[in-house]
Amino acid sequence: MAALSELLGDIVTDVDGLFLFTPSHSHYERFEEADVPTVVIAPENTVDAETFVELPLQFQNVKDRIRFGVEGAMEQSIVEAGDTIACNVGIFGGDPDSVVRVRVEENMRSGIYDLFANSRADPGVIRDVFEVAIELGKKGQKGEPVGALFIVGDAGKVMNKSRPLSYNPFEKSHVYVGDPIVNVMLKEFSRLDGAFVISDSGKIVSAYRYLEPSAEGVDIPKGLGARHMAGGAITRDTNATAIVLSESDGLVRAFKGGKMILEIDPEDY
Repeated sequence: MAALSELLGDIVTDVDGLFLFTPSHSHYERFEEADVPTVVIAPENTVDAETFVELPLQFQNVKDRIRFGVEGAMEQSIVEAGDTIACNVGIFGGDPDSVVRVRVEENMRSGIYDLFANSRADPGVIRDVFEVAIELGKKGQKGEPVGALFIVGDAGKVMNKSRPLSYNPFEKSHVYVGDPIVNVMLKEFSRLDGAFVISDSGKIVSAYRYLEPSAEGVDIPKGLGARHMAGGAITRDTNATAIVLSESDGLVRAFKGGKMILEIDPEDY
C-alpha cells in the first residue's frame, strides 16, 4: 500500500518557493530550514520573516487570498512568471492547514495588489467600494448598464477640487460603505450624474460632485470618456483613489497618481 505522502508528494515536488499565509511563530519555525525560499504573507510580519508580503485583507475566499499574495510577491520581484509555488494556507482557522500548488502567470498581475496595499484609504473601505462597483457592473441598475465614479480617500482635498451638481443627500448623515443598506443607497444614487466622495475611513462625504481638476497630463487609455478622465485627474492632484465603472463597456477601472492601475471585467471577478 502506498503512503499518502507519496501519493500527494507531487504537489510540492520541484516548487520554486513556499508561501505561508498568516502562520504562527511555531508554524513558521517548522519551515525556516526548508530547501526552498519561504515567503510569509500576512497582515503583519509578526514572525520576523526575512521575506514578507503584506496582506491588508484576510480574504474569505481562499483563491482571492492566494491570488493577492502571488501578485504582491510579483510586485516585489520575489517571484516571476513561470515559477511554481506551494501555498500553505488556512481554510478552517488556526495555522495553515492546506497546500495549493500554483504556477505563476504574467496575467496574475492585475493591479489588485497595488489598489489595496498602496492606497491611502483603509483597505476594507477600498474593498467595499470596489465590490459595489463590481456588483453594479454585473447587474446594472434595474437591468440597464450604469456608469459610476467613486473617489476614495483624501476627501477634504477632493471636496476642495470639486463642486456640487445638486443637493448632497449625505451632507448631515454619518453613513459608511460596507453597510448593506448604505450599499443599496450607493447603487441607487449611481444613476445620477457626478462622483461619490468617500473618506479614508469609509464615511460617505458626498454624492453628485463635479470634479474640476485639469485633465492635462493624465495618462488614460484612448477611448475612455469624461468619467475616467475626471477620476484620473483627481488622483493626480490628491492622494485619493478613483474607482470607475464604465457604462459603455461595463469594465471596472481604478486610478491612482493620475494613472490607471487596474482594469477588470466584473463578470470575470
